[in-house]
Amino acid sequence: MLSITDFRANMPSGLALRQALPRAQMNIEEAAEKIRPLMREVKDRGAGALRDLSEKFDGVRPEHLRVPEQALSQALQQLDPAVREAMELSIEHNRAGHRAQLPTERITEIMPGGIVKQRWIPVERVGLYVPGGLAVYPSSVIMNVVAAQEAGVSEIAVTSPPQARFGGGVHPTILAACQLLGVKEVYAVGGAQAIAMLAYGASGEAGVDPDPLCQPVDVITGPGNIFVAAAKRLVRAVCGIDAEAGPTEIGIIADSSADPTLVAADMISQAEHDPNAASVLFTDSEELARKVEAVIVPEAQATKHSQRICQALSGSQSGIILVADMASAIEAANAYAPEHLEIHTAHAQEVAEKICNAGAIFVGSYTPVPLGDYLAGSNHVLPTGGTGRYEGGLSVMAYLKPVQQVEYQREALKEMARPLTAFADAEDLPAHEEAVNCRFR
Repeated sequence: MLSITDFRANMPSGLALRQALPRAQMNIEEAAEKIRPLMREVKDRGAGALRDLSEKFDGVRPEHLRVPEQALSQALQQLDPAVREAMELSIEHNRAGHRAQLPTERITEIMPGGIVKQRWIPVERVGLYVPGGLAVYPSSVIMNVVAAQEAGVSEIAVTSPPQARFGGGVHPTILAACQLLGVKEVYAVGGAQAIAMLAYGASGEAGVDPDPLCQPVDVITGPGNIFVAAAKRLVRAVCGIDAEAGPTEIGIIADSSADPTLVAADMISQAEHDPNAASVLFTDSEELARKVEAVIVPEAQATKHSQRICQALSGSQSGIILVADMASAIEAANAYAPEHLEIHTAHAQEVAEKICNAGAIFVGSYTPVPLGDYLAGSNHVLPTGGTGRYEGGLSVMAYLKPVQQVEYQREALKEMARPLTAFADAEDLPAHEEAVNCRFR
């Protein structure tokens, strides 16, 4: 099921190593061209287009694109108490984890009479996408909303695909999570059309919806399929986005001390998301590789979603990378830059300190990725497709703008007049010089 790539004798480096590692293929540009007309339709026709597109792609024509508040409160009332308890614990842990990310405002005296204050100002309005598809993700509601709330965002809109089995409404568990978090603006809109609605805003249908149905947002965050990712790319000129997320992926660094059953279980857990999900093991132990290979087949076949799991594990995006030593395993993992990186080694903390490219790092055999998916207090919206080399996961920073506030007194500006004049002359901008010197005549 899992292919083995043997790099023990000769492991490539740099770009060649990145290109040699398993990776799910995702053609964002092709997807963007397919959805460009759809995005324009939403921009031009608003709610009418949204209903038409829901009927086409989701198999249902929602009566209410904006979910009535009564449906939110009813969903929470009917929620399984055990699930509610788990959600409340997740919210509590995530509030603590995200509050710790908040930056501190600083005032720096550049010179006597001249200060620069570093401020962090939240955006006013955000749109949060929660995927539907093969599973329901109330955890994504929590990850997106808590980060925005802790950043101080004042307006939050959540959108998730309409479900035919719920009469064109959003899945009740998603609605319950929104109600728990105090989010009242929720839309039954999915896919690229949801991103268009959030970015451009949408007019309502006469006699059916309020007008406007949805106001445009400043930032859009949240995971989705390739068309959601492509839609985000198309709207970057009008609003901020978190990332163009691709299929989920897990990398595991393991040595001979690792338990093959645990390694296999964790690879299976990510493969459960999607047939395109990637599960990659980096190890210097051929014995461990063979044991994982032997364990993973019956375990994968015994699970509820065995078909998609087996498809993901046997795909070209998954496999075992056999290397000469732990230093090579670390190098290969950094080149791969996985969304999730688990470390199952005798000295896991030491290995973790050498990781510089990963969406999130899970240290030790008692820190599986599903803990981060739900309850660890970290965010599970993470960079995929190797973008962990230069991007981080979703945090309060996605909703904060760094703004420098400058204040100089008269004498401080006067002292800067001569060097400022020299700069202005060098750049042939005499009006810059005059804007300073006119203050002292």
